[in-house]
Amino acid sequence: MSWYPAPLPDLTGRCYAVTGANSGLGFFTAARLVGAGARVVMTGRSPERLDAAASVIRERVAAGASLGEVGGSVETLVMDQSSLESVAEGAARLASGAATDGAPLDGLVLNAGVVHTPRRREVSVDGHELVLATNVLGHFALLGHLLGDDGRDTSVVADDARIVTLGSLSTLLTTFRVDDLELERGYDFWRAYAQSKIASASIAFELDRQLRASGSSILSLVAHPGYAISGRSPFVPGVNEPSRGSRFADELQGLWAQGKHRGAEPILHALTAVGVEGGQFWGPSGLTKGRPTLQHPARVCTDPAIAAPVWAFAEAATGVDVAI
Repeated sequence: MSWYPAPLPDLTGRCYAVTGANSGLGFFTAARLVGAGARVVMTGRSPERLDAAASVIRERVAAGASLGEVGGSVETLVMDQSSLESVAEGAARLASGAATDGAPLDGLVLNAGVVHTPRRREVSVDGHELVLATNVLGHFALLGHLLGDDGRDTSVVADDARIVTLGSLSTLLTTFRVDDLELERGYDFWRAYAQSKIASASIAFELDRQLRASGSSILSLVAHPGYAISGRSPFVPGVNEPSRGSRFADELQGLWAQGKHRGAEPILHALTAVGVEGGQFWGPSGLTKGRPTLQHPARVCTDPAIAAPVWAFAEAATGVDVAI
């Protein structure tokens, strides 16, 4: 008997934001949350792709309603994680309640990111290495805007909210140049991705330590999808449309790979399951695939001595103070 899909609690009345939700893990995470009754704000940089993804979810909710099922609702928010200005504007809409109809966020999934990294070093509109800017700095700035004084004043984040950062198996397979996060001394597309995931996880675990020290009941944790690929994911028009060749090639990896719909399950578990604690690291039971289980992160991701300079660098690079 297949474990998928793992049951979700009734999320009626709960509100979540998922970055990079127009495709991949973000889309399947958002779709499952809405199916369980939640209001979900889907963010992405392309309004057209966001609208296409949201339309698919709304159609499924409508189809379920005709069968007596009750689903949630979905809103879209254009926000480019590689642009600090765009992040600030998106955060302002969340903080004002414009994107959530006044409801506080019960959860935030920091999913958006560059997966297929450029072969040569590129920079963002703010002058930062593009993968770092998108995968790390944009999310750090978002946290600062939502958890800082302005965010607390408007109660944009619920007292018992969960913040789930996307982890990666790549953190187990590389060294970390904490003194060269911008990769100015030598760029490699694999290192760019892996370092960004280490930095993201390091910030997430440091955020958990700071939240605990402040007495906050907000949880910060990390979840990784294993080896989740498009060719083993359901075909979704306008969202996931791999070519026949890509699907065939991905199916050949079936022994160790899973679809992104299943890769979203550890994220959903970290975000909604009873008994989850801050600072935890969730992933597939078989490391690359399987049901969600509690796992051990790479030591580099949990070392406070490494987190301190990463955090300081992110504050300086974004000009945003994540005040806990």
